[in-house]
Amino acid sequence: MKNNILITGGAGFIGSHLVQFFVKNYSDYNIINLDLLTYASNIDNLNNISNHENYTFIKLDICNYNEIKKIFSDYKISHVIHLAAESHVDRSIQDPFSFAKTNVLGTLSLLQAAKEYWHLEKDNNLFYHVSTDEVFGSLGNTGAFSEESKYDPHSPYSASKASSDHFVRSFKDTYNLPIKISNCSNNYGPNQNTEKLIPTIIKNICNEKKLPIYGDGTNVRDWLYVEDHVKAIDKIFHHGRLGETYNIGGNNEWSNIDLVKRLIEIIDLKLNKPKGYSKKLITFIEDRKGHDFRYAIDGKKIEMELGWKPETNFDEGLERTINSYISS
Repeated sequence: MKNNILITGGAGFIGSHLVQFFVKNYSDYNIINLDLLTYASNIDNLNNISNHENYTFIKLDICNYNEIKKIFSDYKISHVIHLAAESHVDRSIQDPFSFAKTNVLGTLSLLQAAKEYWHLEKDNNLFYHVSTDEVFGSLGNTGAFSEESKYDPHSPYSASKASSDHFVRSFKDTYNLPIKISNCSNNYGPNQNTEKLIPTIIKNICNEKKLPIYGDGTNVRDWLYVEDHVKAIDKIFHHGRLGETYNIGGNNEWSNIDLVKRLIEIIDLKLNKPKGYSKKLITFIEDRKGHDFRYAIDGKKIEMELGWKPETNFDEGLERTINSYISS
């Protein structure tokens, strides 16, 4: 039987890169891209594959359970890669209900539809849930999150993703649903929504606007290039063990202030401005509520089991990212 893969959130940042990869690399798979096209999505990022025979786009809210059930039946869905989510921490602080609705109830809608349909099909199936390292909470100056780390979410966003992870595992334990989960670190790359840190800083440097940095800028994040993340998802999808969780990290920790200064160096040079010219734009603002200090990923499991590790040098990834925003 042909694989009919439902990718949710496929017009979003990570999702659009994943859809492109699967459509181009697996011509024998049917890829069904399901996305509501909210402010964070951009269907234009998929214009170059829109006419491929193995690609279909459907605009739909994942919380619409009856329509989700119909899609499973109509398209004979054999696999799900679930990325659709509200993902911006600041927005979750302002509107936690939207995050609970999409990230928890939306995931439950998909799980229930998969359980009901696959019970009838009894075929080779998979529900692959893409999550975040933020479910593990915050680290001090040392240590890293492993797949065994305790859940300790601190924002409505991370709480909603933690809840969705728990629902996915519960469907494995209760209904024997075939699942895999991955928890990734901060992604960056072309086509990311400009509300996120790196695109915000790039755009503001180019337009000589203030560069807002929470607190004193010492919060640390591990940065993962989006195409490396896509390759990790591909490895886990095809070769990861059923029922397992895999952490995906970039081995690339930067404090926010050091990251902003590095972006200033690269962009000032690119725009023929004096070295350090844009440092004057740095503006420290009131810290985010519940702001996690540091994230870091222990990626031994995915490297040892699946042979994956990040490939993209950070400066190379930043260069590609910056060029994509400057030319757009």
